[in-house]
Amino acid sequence: MSTTESIQSVIVVGAGPAGLMAAEGLSAAGVLVGLFDVMPSVGRKFLLAGKGGLNLTHAEPAERFVTRYGARQPQIADLLQDFGPQQVRQWAQSLGVQTFVGTSGRVFPTDMKAAPLLRAWLARLRHPQSGPGVRFHMRHRWTGSLLRGGDGVFSLDFDTPQGRVAARARAVVLALGGGSWARLGSDGAWVSWLQAHGVAVAPLLPANCGFDVVSPRAEPSVESTAVAASPGWSAHFASRHAGEPFKSVAISVRTPDGSTWQRKGEFVATATGVEGSLIYAASGMLRDEIAAHGHASFELDLLPDMSLERVQAEVSHPRGARSLSSHLKSRLHLQGIKAALLFEMLDKEALAQPAALAAAIKALPIRLAAPRPIDEAISSAGGVRFEALDRDLMVAAWPGLFCAGEMLDWEAPTGGYLLTACLASGVRAARGVQRYLGAAA
Repeated sequence: MSTTESIQSVIVVGAGPAGLMAAEGLSAAGVLVGLFDVMPSVGRKFLLAGKGGLNLTHAEPAERFVTRYGARQPQIADLLQDFGPQQVRQWAQSLGVQTFVGTSGRVFPTDMKAAPLLRAWLARLRHPQSGPGVRFHMRHRWTGSLLRGGDGVFSLDFDTPQGRVAARARAVVLALGGGSWARLGSDGAWVSWLQAHGVAVAPLLPANCGFDVVSPRAEPSVESTAVAASPGWSAHFASRHAGEPFKSVAISVRTPDGSTWQRKGEFVATATGVEGSLIYAASGMLRDEIAAHGHASFELDLLPDMSLERVQAEVSHPRGARSLSSHLKSRLHLQGIKAALLFEMLDKEALAQPAALAAAIKALPIRLAAPRPIDEAISSAGGVRFEALDRDLMVAAWPGLFCAGEMLDWEAPTGGYLLTACLASGVRAARGVQRYLGAAA
């Protein structure tokens, strides 16, 4: 049995950063907002992202900042005109949260925590200095229903612990997240629902994700370039080094236009492959390469601060009765997981040849079989195509229906870029709703 809740001026579905920001902008303008979310409390993924230190945004120059959004740079750059990195810091300050710029250029709250900021944000949403405040409806799972009557009023059904309820509003903002971390509410179920309503959606894909490696003993199949063996490290390597970091290394990836993308940093070996900040930074390129050709690869420089000539000279130095492991440790300080990887990837012949060994130390090919499942990814790519939206993020085929946040078709690396764009899209959607309501009045 379905009951009907009171009519809201605007329904916002999704209580992540984009939905909360849209609700804040509308409430500040005096609009009555009902915020609905499937979870028992708001900002679950936001809190998880801030567990190790909440990265709000990045302090690099604006012209470089916008390049982080790949093919969707024009669309995200437009959103950032309304609410960019500086506005993020000012907004945090308005909530009583001071920020600082770390050595990497990333911007954090001074206490590094997400919870105090979220508490202050919710307090302001519930009890603003003026306006009606936001009405929160938790444990409300949208069913995918979307009806718009002749009077222009939307009706949406929600499943709750008390049964099915219907909510009505003059405009709707969907901020349902992507497809990663389903247990926090972003399960991507909305994709098929919106497609059924005629909204163009690009498939959701893992972004900022880890990968399974090709077994070092695998060979390409005769029929294609696809990997013929099961992915993953050897049992010996995985049992000893899964979870260990590769520190002070660099990776190189060949891009589709023939250039080379390079970056220095660190990443982690998993039981079946690789993950971590350096891998995440290249994950979009690697994922797309796998989709196109069945596998991808990057070259790993284990000693990026040392020239090939120096490395070759050191490995060529006579080692006498010492083992190769002792020799690498003594001459190059190459030990632990770095040395173990060489023994994992190279055969005895390559290990015995100084030139081949030196070349591997400076450019060890690591082949990747597949990205890890989307639910393990930090974020997702794909979503509602910008071509289906106007500049206010309103769905062209559904006047009064807006989309914001990670459910839009874009992706970005970690480093504050994801959160900044999500917040900016919430700001734009709120302003778009105000324009829509004003025009409809």
